[in-house]
Amino acid sequence: MQTRALAALTTFALLAGAGPAAAQNAASWEIGPIIRGKNYSQGMPLRPQPTRTGWSFDFPVGSREAGHVHYVTFRPGPVAPRSRIVVRYRVDARAGTRFVPQESPELRGTVSLYFQRRGDNWSAKGRYEYFRWYAPGATVREIAPGEHEISVRLDDPDWISVQARTAGSNPAALQSALADIDRIGLVFGSTAARGHGVYATAPARFTLLSFRIL
Repeated sequence: MQTRALAALTTFALLAGAGPAAAQNAASWEIGPIIRGKNYSQGMPLRPQPTRTGWSFDFPVGSREAGHVHYVTFRPGPVAPRSRIVVRYRVDARAGTRFVPQESPELRGTVSLYFQRRGDNWSAKGRYEYFRWYAPGATVREIAPGEHEISVRLDDPDWISVQARTAGSNPAALQSALADIDRIGLVFGSTAARGHGVYATAPARFTLLSFRIL
């Protein structure tokens, strides 16, 4: 019972943006996605490791065959009436380390925000085109050493659907997805394929410092 209460308090802190401990519950996060029993984050653990300020994971190193990280997500519960996500994170890596999109190695690895509506079948067809939403292009960050922040409004018209249609062209679809949200979190890939996986050319670590829904 005590464990359940602690988990519930941590989830509330995530939603409320309550200070530096907001994202400490690493056990609430999943490294995936897991689709029809297959985890697409090959070579990765199912959960990130807890840290004093949040959580962390180590990027797979060396090659696509060694593995790649795609999605790191949690279930937030209802997000209304909150209107903005603010994320702070740190990347530790030695100089010269490259972060390589496993499907497009000629591009640079990126991290960005996404959320997903409940009941998505991952087909991106028909109504499911509007079940996954990726944050506006201006908020996508190249993965690089140091501390960084991503901030995005949930009603920004430049959120894009899985088929790259903007929320501005179908605001009702964005609002329907937000009203029935299942997962939210970070995706790793490239500007060409946001969540299709990244590996590093040398040992590197990603640490989440805070994840606030305000």
